Amino acid sequence: MSVSEHRKKLYDSIPDGSMVICHAGIPVHTNEDDYYGFEVNSQFFYLTGLERESMIFMAVKTGGKTSETLFIEEADPLAERWTGKMPTKDGARSVSGIEQIRYTTDYPSAVGRYMSRCRIERVYFDLYRCGESDLPDYNAVKAREFEDKYPAVTLCDLHAACVPLREVKDGDEIELVRRAVDITRRGLEYVMKTLKPGMMEYEAQADFEYTCRRLGAVKQAFGTIAGSGKNGCMMHYVTNRDEIRDGSLLLLDLGAKYGNYCSDITRTYPASGRFSPRQRQIYDLVLKANIAVAQTARPGLTLRDLNDTAKKVLGEGLVGLGLIEREEDVGKYYMHSVSHSIGIDVHDADFSGDVLRPGWIISDEPGLYIDEEETGIRIEDDLLITEDGCEVLSRDIIKDPDEIERFMSRGE
Repeated sequence: MSVSEHRKKLYDSIPDGSMVICHAGIPVHTNEDDYYGFEVNSQFFYLTGLERESMIFMAVKTGGKTSETLFIEEADPLAERWTGKMPTKDGARSVSGIEQIRYTTDYPSAVGRYMSRCRIERVYFDLYRCGESDLPDYNAVKAREFEDKYPAVTLCDLHAACVPLREVKDGDEIELVRRAVDITRRGLEYVMKTLKPGMMEYEAQADFEYTCRRLGAVKQAFGTIAGSGKNGCMMHYVTNRDEIRDGSLLLLDLGAKYGNYCSDITRTYPASGRFSPRQRQIYDLVLKANIAVAQTARPGLTLRDLNDTAKKVLGEGLVGLGLIEREEDVGKYYMHSVSHSIGIDVHDADFSGDVLRPGWIISDEPGLYIDEEETGIRIEDDLLITEDGCEVLSRDIIKDPDEIERFMSRGE
């Protein structure tokens, strides 16, 4: 499926008298004249396939027909001298499939003409906000500016409109995630070859990210987590500055991003190449939960259902190990949920409570975090929901403890 078909699915889902406006975003300064790495707005990318800053996508649905326009910056030879070639109309048209390409200087007058000549009752902007304390997103800022100019028009959330479309991945999207997962596999194998006590956590991170970049993944899906010992008990530990001590475990939560689609994998390795008997006990329990979730996942269930499966296995196991007295106390050592959607974003668009359908890609990531033993173990796979179950996309990434020890002992 092409991005043109993504747009058609959106147009079919919104009512007549609608306008869609989505900004790719702009570079954000760090200090002085440097910038943070640019991340394109996810809805913009889903609808256009383009990752360049300062572009604007606009579509208008009236009278049962939809017109669409892409606005790009006009090439500036002086700017190109410093930052490289800018997109051309032909290049943007080729990637997006949008025929009408104009320059951003034409955008205000184009909006004005539609608003004065067409019956536009609602306009869709990406209004998503992750947390109350976040700074307003660029699209949200532009939405408020639009609302000030056209107060009679109802603002609607493009993010919410795209969630049902993005939950189910098409064949092209699935193949990009497969490629990202395979690059991640190769990166983790390189880490297993080089891992040894005395290394720093950031060295393991560097070995993984070097391999990903060499294989064509120019971005990571998220900041690499490389937590050894007690650091593995922190869910989103990204400091990665401590020494990996002999006898400790290294928890690696990471993922390559390929074609702007994410993988999300966690593996836990013994620094010395062999698990201690106690580490093996805990690892086997987490692996049992990981396998149970994959065996359970199928259309019609929810992510909550899968988490209940993981909690049941972990709770029973922890009682058996004497770490808790009642299964319902599993939260002492297992603090997060077992699954989330994966796609353009590593925590991809979904609505809480939506039932799984074929084409969803989700994580399967049970874990146990035992502070008093400085032991954090998480095992995470990426699952593709199929017609009657799921496919473990990351099945080739070693997770059996015997296989891990054999691989690390050979230094392949």
